[in-house]
Formats: sequence, structure tokens, C-alpha cells
Amino acid sequence: MSAGGRFLVGLLPGRADLLAVKRSPGRDLLAGLTVAIVALPLALAFGVASGLGAEAGLTTAIIAGALAAVFGGSNLQVSGPTGAMTVVLIPVVHQFGPSGVLQVGVMAGLILLGLSLSGIGRYVRYLPASLVEGFTAGIAVVIALQQVPNLLGVPQGDQQQVWAIAGDAVVRFARNPDPVPIAIALGVAAVILVGSRWKPALPLSLVAVALATGIAQFFGINLTMVGALPAGIPAPMAGFLNPDLILALLPSAFAVAALAALESLLCATVADAMSVGQKHNPDRELFGQGIANLVVPFFGGVPATAAIARTAVNVKAGAQSRLASLSHSVVLLLFLLIAAPLVGIIPLAALGGVLLATTVQMIQVGAIRSILRSSRGDAFVLLVTFGVTVAIDLVSAVIVGLVLAGIIALRAVARSAQLERVPLEDHGRGVDDHSGEERSLLDDRIVAFRLDGALFFGAAHRFLLELTEVTDVAVVILRMSRLSTIDATGALMLDDAIARLERRGIAVLLSGIKPGHRKVLVALTSAPRLKDSGRVFADTPEAIAYARELVAR
Repeated sequence: MSAGGRFLVGLLPGRADLLAVKRSPGRDLLAGLTVAIVALPLALAFGVASGLGAEAGLTTAIIAGALAAVFGGSNLQVSGPTGAMTVVLIPVVHQFGPSGVLQVGVMAGLILLGLSLSGIGRYVRYLPASLVEGFTAGIAVVIALQQVPNLLGVPQGDQQQVWAIAGDAVVRFARNPDPVPIAIALGVAAVILVGSRWKPALPLSLVAVALATGIAQFFGINLTMVGALPAGIPAPMAGFLNPDLILALLPSAFAVAALAALESLLCATVADAMSVGQKHNPDRELFGQGIANLVVPFFGGVPATAAIARTAVNVKAGAQSRLASLSHSVVLLLFLLIAAPLVGIIPLAALGGVLLATTVQMIQVGAIRSILRSSRGDAFVLLVTFGVTVAIDLVSAVIVGLVLAGIIALRAVARSAQLERVPLEDHGRGVDDHSGEERSLLDDRIVAFRLDGALFFGAAHRFLLELTEVTDVAVVILRMSRLSTIDATGALMLDDAIARLERRGIAVLLSGIKPGHRKVLVALTSAPRLKDSGRVFADTPEAIAYARELVAR
């Protein structure tokens, strides 16, 4: 089979997935049940927030969650509607209506499939740890802020930013405070956090939610409940597609696809870090998200992506394979069909407590402390990524974090590059017919520089300044053997330095040019001249011997 064929086969479910499912199905089913209880109100809420209604959110959680579980590249991911996605969808609803959102979902699915086939997903593994940890901590804070209305027992406002939603909830709570929702939420969180240290294998989220629901019902406590569920999944449809809107919706489709790709791949990275022995396939993850987003709009669902909160609950509940996320979708479907009244009486405060505990467990305090202590650059990237995630949105945080990390990395590479003056060495090559005194006088007019590291645009200007400051010499030897890389800017700067030295009557010799650098150096205007005059040498001893003869003439 060709490499391309193996790549395509790697995007599809295989035997390894089936073997993973058979390892611990009991734990996976319990994890799926736990995640479903957490995902249910979130799916309803995000469906309403997207503008398509609660039914659309639940449909997305069931269908997209199942498809992403089967075709995705992570054993632990749980996909569905998310709060970050609703921010992108609300303007589309206002301008193009619900059918515009559905068409955006289909277009985003096609874009994600294209990205998966391009193999671009694998490059996410090169994201720096400072960015991933800052993003994860920021997501934890965003999740906690999203739950503030549920924790305080007040309706959620219509603000777009999570900090604004939390602030509005605090103001409304202060007008008519009620400690009961807070007590229930904190009680559920305490049971999960304390119990996870005592018996981590138990489905404590499920136990805590069941206890909170039972207490609320037994004592007749008046709390905001999940409420009645919509009945049934809508039949497939296709009338929403409008070819005339493709160009108008394309920017929104790219935004949805970019958010789905970034959030899913970062979520998979976080899930790997939270578990032991798990490693996702990034290209297959994009493929699974593409399939999910391509199919779910035909059932009235909104665009989906991996959800870090639900994935974290899945991991902490003991999930081992994709059976957990698949069973989460099945449980949601069963709830929709036969258990809607029971699910409807779950207090939102109890679910807020589950997510509050999840946010505490998501933050890797040890890793963050190590990054903050490691270097100023890494600490700066972590803090800025965290701040942008909380204050603005996830995509902006990743872009800003990548730009900052790239600048800091280039700065570090540029600093590591060196132009070092080294003593001349004969190494016994050739015949030296000069006396010691004569050779010393000759060497005084010869200087050798060793180029270490990378000669690229970030360091090239400094090389040029250091080279052209040479005075009172007749020959300059440039030792290239330890040059790790050279780009076009570095080559042009080197060419300029050679030309300036030669205009001052200083001969320039090159030695030890690596085969991989010849393609760049051949573009130098000085290269043919140096080669024709015999001033390019395989090693430094030959260049030194020639330089001494050149000075002695």
C-alpha cells in the first residue's frame, strides 16, 4: 500500500479501537453516563444560546458526539455544542437566520475534512507547553465563570463575554441573595474533590448529582431545574442549503472550522496530559470533527467541537476508550426518549458544582509553577495566553500565544548564534618553510572566524556588523563547518560582508561549507569569484596554509 493509502486508512476506525473498547467497558459506560448528566444541560443551554433552540443543542450532542467518538482521533474526547462556538454563530443567526447556521456547519465540515487530508493536524504537537498550560488554565476559569449563574441560582444573562455574565449574575444575586444554590454547588464539588482522593474509581459526579437532586426534591427546595426536554430527534432535511450564500458565509465557515480545529486539537492534547498512556491522532481528530459537522446540520444541529469541560469529566470519571464518549451520546438519546421528566428535575446548581470541581482538577498546578519558574519568556506566554482566553476568546488566545512564543524562540535562536574569533591551527598540513618568527608575523595579518548556530534573518545583521569591524588584517577566514543553518537573509548579509571586506583590500576565504548549505550560498554574487580564485576550501587547515602563502607573497 502506498504512503497516501496508509494515511487515508489511518483516518478510519480500525482494529486497535475495538481492542481498546474491550479493555474496561464497565468503566467506560459509567464514565459515559457521568458525562451525559453533565452534558445534558450544557447542550440545551448552548443550543438556546446559538439561536436555534434547545433541541438543536441536544441533537448536536447526540449525533455529533457519536460521530466524533467513532471517527475522531482521541479515545477520550467528548464533542458537542460549546460556549465558544455560540459566540461565532450568533452573528450568523442575526444576519442569515437558522438556515445560515446550518449551511455554515456543512461548509465548516468540508473545510475540516480538507485540513485532515492535508496532514496539518500533526503540527499542533509543536505548540509550546506554556501556551497549552495557559490555554488550559484559561479554559478552566472560563468554565467556572460560565457556571456562576447556576452556582448563585439566578438566570444567565445575554452578555457575550463570560466575565460579564458572571458579573451580572453577582449583581442580581446581591439584590435577592439565596445561599441554598451555593451550598448545593459547593457540596457537590466537595464530594467530588474529596472523594476522588479517597476512591478515584467511583462515579462520584453521578453520586453527588443524584444526592443533590434527591435532597432538593425531599425537602421541596425551590431551585432552577434543567426543565422539560424536547421530544425526539428531527427527521433529516436538506432544504437549508443555498448556493447563493456560499461566498457570504465563507468567512464564518472558516472561523467555525478554525475554532473547531484549534479547540479539538488542544482539547485532545489536554486529555492526553490528564491521562496515562493516551496519545491522539491529530489528523484523524480533524477528520472526525469534519464528519460530525458535515452530518449534524442535516438533523438541525449546530456546529460542534470537542468540549474540554466534558472531556475533563470523562477522563476524571475513568474513561479508557471511545466507548465512553459514544455511550454518552446513547445515554443522552435514552434521556430524550424515556427519562425526560427525571432529567428535568436536576438542579442546575448541582451541575454547576460538577463543573466547578472539574475546573479545579483541570489546572495542573505543578506544571504551571515549573513554567513560571523556568524563564521569563515562557512565563510571559503562559500569562498572556491565559489572560486572552478569559478576556477575549480561544482563537485569539492561541494566535497571540503562538506569535509571542515564535518571537521569543527566534530571539533565543538569534542570541545563540555566535561569530567567534579562533586561533589559527596548522594541523601539520602541507610544508611550512617559514621560521617561527616569520610565521608569527604572518599570522598577525590573518584572522579566522568560526560561525556557530543559525545564520538567519534574526541574527544576520549582527554578523554583518561584527565581520566588518575587522581592521589591520590581510586575510579573513570564515569557518562554516559549525553553521547549523543559513537562510536567504543570512546569505545576503554574508555576501554584503564579503564585498565590504574585499573593497578594503582584505581577502576572504571560506572553509568547511556543508553540502546542505551550498544551495543557499551558490546564490551569493561573491561565490563564483571566490571559487574561481581558489578561495573556497574543504577544511580549515588548507585555508590557513593558503592564507599564509597569500600574505607572504
